[in-house]
Amino acid sequence: MGLLLAIVGGILILCFLVFIHEGGHYLASRLCGVRVTEFMIGLPGPHIGFKHGETKYGATCIPLGGYARVCGMEPGEMQPHLKEVLASVHRRGTANMEEVAADCGITDDEAYNALEELVEWGSVAAPTKKDKYNTYRAMEVRPTKRQLKKAAAAGAPEPQAWDLGQARPVDDAEQLFQHEYRQQYRSLPFWKRAVILVAGVFMNLLFAMLAFVVIYSIIGFDYQVPSTGEMLHITIPPLDAITAGFTYIGMVVQMILGLFNPQTAAETVSNSTSVVGIVAMSKTFFEQGLVDTLFFAAAISVSLGIMNLLPIPPLDGGKLAVEAVQKVSRRMVSPKVQTGLSMAGMALFVGFFLIMLNQDIQRLITGYWS
Repeated sequence: MGLLLAIVGGILILCFLVFIHEGGHYLASRLCGVRVTEFMIGLPGPHIGFKHGETKYGATCIPLGGYARVCGMEPGEMQPHLKEVLASVHRRGTANMEEVAADCGITDDEAYNALEELVEWGSVAAPTKKDKYNTYRAMEVRPTKRQLKKAAAAGAPEPQAWDLGQARPVDDAEQLFQHEYRQQYRSLPFWKRAVILVAGVFMNLLFAMLAFVVIYSIIGFDYQVPSTGEMLHITIPPLDAITAGFTYIGMVVQMILGLFNPQTAAETVSNSTSVVGIVAMSKTFFEQGLVDTLFFAAAISVSLGIMNLLPIPPLDGGKLAVEAVQKVSRRMVSPKVQTGLSMAGMALFVGFFLIMLNQDIQRLITGYWS
């Protein structure tokens, strides 16, 4: 029973750390005015929850980690005809690909591609499994409290509320398109995109720093005086605890960079562990008490954050590198190139994972973590 509880605890720690990482992306996106259509605990899949504003909150059937669906992060140039297609769906309320194509004078393929991008934007609702024909729906619109107060203060009529799939007049297609475009990640300047991408790493490191302050400055730790052998329980100032945290972060950075140095890669991999190893080690830390468990969580949080900063797609650092290249070259990196880079990055990390997983299995067999 103790082992089972330790495994569950280890999994919960990993879930929590991934959750706060995604929470960083969510908060930064909302502060930058970007729409986030989903913020879930767990991997993408069937889910339960509730909707508040434009965002669905809840949990999926695979409660490992979490994700935030930030709108407008699709790679490459925007699809043409988005403005006309968006206006067509809003005027009709519900429409299929063929109807939109006829309205806009474009091909079915062009209509489909534009509709799918608008789904990613959160501007159009995707077809459901119950639809006999692939039916797209105009998104519901509910005025915010701020909009209602602003209208009341100006003596203007209340903003109109529209239900999902309800037809509505579109007086200015350009204005409607700009309203939706301004809520997309792709509409932001480079520095705001960078903030959103590194916000998850920031949350992981912030949690680690808070954990170090709690451990060293509030709970305290045991220290043996070298000259007398006397054991003392001491605390240190928060600034010193933060300094210790930064020192530890520097050690993690050096260790991770060792993965890409041919002279140190083998040693670094042998000293590393996979998710299986992390869960297995959690039993030892839980048994040692709160301080060790908190330090364990802080250490994993730092590793998760720093790993995500590596300039390898599909990690956050890889996405930031792509954004930097596009900023400097003033050209979009094609979706094909980004997909290729992501596949190469995934292959690299899968290779590392398999090696570490084999090590962890051997450690379990030999009782290394017992």
